[in-house]
Amino acid sequence: MDIEKSKTPKIKNNLGKRVGEVIKAASAEFTAQCYKLDEAPPLGCLVKTQSKPGDIYGVVYDVETQSLEPGRRVVARGEKLESKDEVFAANPQLSRLLATDFKVLVVGQAEGRGWHYYLPPRSASIHSFVYACTPEEVRGFTQSLDFLSLLVNARILVPVDEVVGSCLRYAGLTYTDPDEFLVKAGKELARLLSNDINRLNSLLKRLR
Repeated sequence: MDIEKSKTPKIKNNLGKRVGEVIKAASAEFTAQCYKLDEAPPLGCLVKTQSKPGDIYGVVYDVETQSLEPGRRVVARGEKLESKDEVFAANPQLSRLLATDFKVLVVGQAEGRGWHYYLPPRSASIHSFVYACTPEEVRGFTQSLDFLSLLVNARILVPVDEVVGSCLRYAGLTYTDPDEFLVKAGKELARLLSNDINRLNSLLKRLR
């Protein structure tokens, strides 16, 4: 399968490109802000940010668009208009008052020509750039499924199994045989969740 043909235009255009800038960082995750509204990478996308001694890799697990001013709510403005585009045309200040952020779970770090699938010794740096990984990088990073342990055991506010499923489906699109990759991933999930059959079955359904 050719990933360039399988992606929607928005996702395809993001591949390998800068998609944001780190505005908050911790050992296990970081938050990045997009430069334009609604241009975050999709749920489950593998991204990276520059760091030393090697780039930090993570999986997008949440996207949020909100007001830049603390305490100021977004209010409806389109009652007499026909489309979202008209709302922004009539209120040009909105593009300066709103921002789209996305949150990323850290699942590894580059080391030489390979990867380590555990938390890096340092968190991502504030204002470092975030890039959507290329298909080649996604295939390289997911050749080993050791990163799944961090992902499956993550404690986040959104349903983590939805993130795991999205990540594996997304990664599968970069392979010539997506089904073969998903079968391999399913076997690794079975090993990690051997004591939680209900959760395992629920996750496997998300890979179909």
